[in-house]
Parts: sequence; structure tokens; C-alpha cells
Amino acid sequence: MKQTAPILTVTAAFAASVLLAGCGDAGDSTPASAGGDAAADAKPKTEAKAPAAGGATVLTTDIPPQKIEGTPMPIKVPNLEQAPKAAPKLSVPEGTVLLSKGKPVTGSDDFPIIGELELITDGEKDAGEGYFVELMDGLQWVQIDLEESAAIHGIWVWHFHSQARAYHDVIVQVSDDPEFSSGVTTLYNNDYDDSAKMGKGSDKPYVETRFGKLIDGKGTVGRYVRLYNAGNTSNSANHYIEVEVYGKPGG
Repeated sequence: MKQTAPILTVTAAFAASVLLAGCGDAGDSTPASAGGDAAADAKPKTEAKAPAAGGATVLTTDIPPQKIEGTPMPIKVPNLEQAPKAAPKLSVPEGTVLLSKGKPVTGSDDFPIIGELELITDGEKDAGEGYFVELMDGLQWVQIDLEESAAIHGIWVWHFHSQARAYHDVIVQVSDDPEFSSGVTTLYNNDYDDSAKMGKGSDKPYVETRFGKLIDGKGTVGRYVRLYNAGNTSNSANHYIEVEVYGKPGG
């Protein structure tokens, strides 16, 4: 099992992934691990979707204000992807829309320690009390029912981002089967030591920030999105603030 360790604010750097290129909004350019100022704490406005090559648009969303709390401590995981300086970018086909707002959420923990599962799709991404769900320790999952099959082009995830930390065994899957026993596509897996027993992943652990983690859906068709994790580098708990699923209804 992965060892948890006290947290530390990590020096912000551009993420290694091509998805984490800089965004043009000045409000989104403050490093998530910095203390921030009044401008950084103001909620950035959503960018208009800019045209991209081949009839595509750049996926954007409202980025929550920066709120950093807690005593800085190291994040001890190998091959760590550092905190981005700006919101990630992803080109998606024209007509891609937010599918998950207000959709039903279920999970492996029916009675969260803090919050309710519906907070995961309520559209609120701020850090702090009243905005996040805390599930019990160990490997847990949450699942969004889009209520119809869709071609999924992006999944934007916010765990707990008011402290710099990395979550263990982040695995994101899509299926038309609510039990995820068949027709499962794994879009993201940073379980580097196979402690979740779902196969060793090749994606990097990453530092949680207000910019979230944007995962390419690659047009995968499915009705259900399931997200796993197993504690974090600060403690053994599992948290979600918001998950946004973008795509085109009807597959």
C-alpha cells in the first residue's frame, strides 16, 4: 500500500502533460501552491470557447478561487507531476457540452463521512466546508449516471484543493454497464504500483490545485463514468469537490 505523508505546498511548475499548457486568463496564471493575493482570490471569468483546427473548440470552465490552508509539508510520491500555473487546455469537437450537471451520483460508500454525493455534480468547485464529499478510507469509487449514452470528450476532476496534495490510485473509467463488469474503457490510471489491483497505470500522480485535472475522453462512448481513489499524501481519506463530464449526447 502507498504510504501517506504530511503535505507541503509544492513549487508551481508547468505540468509535463500536453493538456496542461498555459491558459491566457491572467486570473488563472497564479501558481496554485503560492499564497496568492486579492487578484488571485477573485473568481476568474469563464473564457469563451476559442475555435481550434478541424472544427474544434478549446474546452473551458469556471475556475474556483485560490484557497490554500495548512502547514506546508512534502508530497512523497514518485514521478510527481508538478502543479500547473494555469488551467489546462483540451481541444474538443464543436457541439461538446457539459453533460454531468445535476446528474445522479452513486458510490462505494453509501454514507459519506462529510457531505452528500450530489455535491459532486452540483457545479460548485470552491474549497472549504460545504463544498466537498469525504468518503471512508481505502479504495473507493464514485459513479456519475449521464442518463443516456454519450460520446465523452473531457472529464474535469477536482478533489480537495485547498492543500497541496496528491491522491493515490486515481483511476477513471467509462462504460455502458452500471456494474462496470463489461465494456469498460480506462481513460486515466496513475496507480503506479497496482495497489488497487486494477492494473498498473502509466499516468503520473499529480498535485491537486484549483485548476483541477482535465482528462481526455477521446470520444469514448458510455453512459456511466466511474472514478476511483485510495487516500492521499496528507491522510487516508478520499475527497471530491466536483466532477464535470463533457461530451455529445447520443454517442
